[in-house]
Amino acid sequence: MADELFEHFRFVADKGQGLVRVDKFLVDRIVGTSRNRIQRAAEGGFILVNGRPEKVSYKVKPLDVVQVMMDRPRHSTEIVPEDIPLDIIYEDEDLLVVNKPAGMVVHPGHGNYTGTLVNALAHHLLSEGIEMDLGASANDTDDDGEEASDTPSFQQRCGLVHRIDKETSGLLVIAKNEEAGTSLSRQFFHKTTRRLYTALVWGHVEADEGVIEGNIGRNKRDRILMDFYPAGSDEGKPAVTHYRVLQRLGYVTLVECRLETGRTHQIRVHMKHIGHTLFNDKTYGGDQILKGTTFSRYTQFVKRCFEVCPRQALHARTLGFRHPRTGEEMDFEAPLPPDMTQLVELWNDYISHRE
Repeated sequence: MADELFEHFRFVADKGQGLVRVDKFLVDRIVGTSRNRIQRAAEGGFILVNGRPEKVSYKVKPLDVVQVMMDRPRHSTEIVPEDIPLDIIYEDEDLLVVNKPAGMVVHPGHGNYTGTLVNALAHHLLSEGIEMDLGASANDTDDDGEEASDTPSFQQRCGLVHRIDKETSGLLVIAKNEEAGTSLSRQFFHKTTRRLYTALVWGHVEADEGVIEGNIGRNKRDRILMDFYPAGSDEGKPAVTHYRVLQRLGYVTLVECRLETGRTHQIRVHMKHIGHTLFNDKTYGGDQILKGTTFSRYTQFVKRCFEVCPRQALHARTLGFRHPRTGEEMDFEAPLPPDMTQLVELWNDYISHRE
């Protein structure tokens, strides 16, 4: 074992974590790895649980701190400030709330090292004389999650405390100092924030409202995808989504989703599980005609809809939290962006002519 080790990954097990082998625990959370690699790392003493090296047979318990160490520093990408326009909904000395457009990656990584929200934030804050650590928390291994983690990372002094997918539009809060970062992270951890998403999904959603409960974890065949697992199983992490029908539009339905948890791709996976994949969600098959007729006129109409909204139809519409300094409850709303607005109008027009 090397004389000096460097932390590459750190995870804190949820309060409700069931007993599971540490190699499986890590494989479910680190993209692109395998049990064999984890097992070799453990044999070399590079897997620590609560600061002590453990074998792969160790069973992870609630609130265990699991670290993956290496004998070399983790590659870090320098954040380059870029003058990219930001849609700032609110800003004060402690935080800012931005409305992220679809197509913008939140954090550099996985081939996206420029043009990200963090690059834009770095430029904006530098113009105010603020130099910040805008990196994601040490618990974050995904570049494309609806939320970063339900476990607060107290190494993260300020900056991002949650994230949304590249192709999801909507609201994010960014901390501008250590105290704000800690407070906001705790609020996400304790699930006291308020978040509503608007989504257009395939199919006629029968119930006016409902609750989807089930674990979300890595797909066993494709590690890039997330998958649904039964609640209480050893696979994945617990997730709860509440949904409410806003408008039924024939072969699609406009819904509002409220998150209790913030798992990667949570809304997208949960809605697909109940048979209502998000419209034009290329990752989960929503870019196919899943409902409707085989008539060419309808096919052309749906193709036009895909062109108008060339991404999954998902928008983080509201965000609420307690202000870290004043304690005031703050709520923000971002209306549907033009692509989703036009998409809904197209479906409204389609069903009005059909009727």
